[in-house]
Parts: sequence; structure tokens; C-alpha cells
Amino acid sequence: MMLVRSQPRPQARRKTYTLYPVQDLKHKVDVWAVKLRVNPKLVRVQEMRRKWGSCSSAGTITLARDLCDKDEGFQNYVIVHELLHLRYPTHGRMFKVLMTMHVPGWRELEKKLSLR
Repeated sequence: MMLVRSQPRPQARRKTYTLYPVQDLKHKVDVWAVKLRVNPKLVRVQEMRRKWGSCSSAGTITLARDLCDKDEGFQNYVIVHELLHLRYPTHGRMFKVLMTMHVPGWRELEKKLSLR
């Protein structure tokens, strides 16, 4: 006799929900990196309690895992912000011009950053 579950086990469901959004987020980083003509050495998605993202001087982009749960506009803001740091390490005039060009309305989205 074969028993068939009507719903997948909770563990299996949890894996699919945590694995694919991370891959989608990394894919968005790749797409934006091409648009911005930058080349991150490594893209990581991990638990971050105080920030949504960071960019190291070695070229590593790190994004908060719970960024996967945010809307696409906010994800794009954080991704573009961190990728632009590969070219412009400070928040100078050129950095802000490029942010405005690629993410219109980024200043409103930036206010959400302070909620972290």
C-alpha cells in the first residue's frame, strides 16, 4: 500500500522558499552589474542585522537575506547603491547622479534604510 501526502513536508517547502529567492536576488545583481558596467568579485546573501547591504574594497557585494522579502523597487535601490560603490566609494555628486538615473525616486527609498 502506498501513502501519498496531500501537502509537501514543511522542511521541503521551507528549502524551496529560502533557496530560490536568494538565487533571484543574485540574478538581479548580475543584471544590474551589466547595466552599470561593474564587475563584483563575489556576491553574497547572508543574515545582516544592521544593514541591507555592503560593498567591500575587495569587490565583494553582500546583501541581507531578508532583502528577498522586500518589494522589487527597494531591492533594486539596494543593489544599485552597492554596485555603484564599486566605481564610486563615496556618496559624492556623481554617485547621486547615477542613482537618480538608474533608480528614480531613490531618495524616498533611502528613508527605508534608516528603519534597519
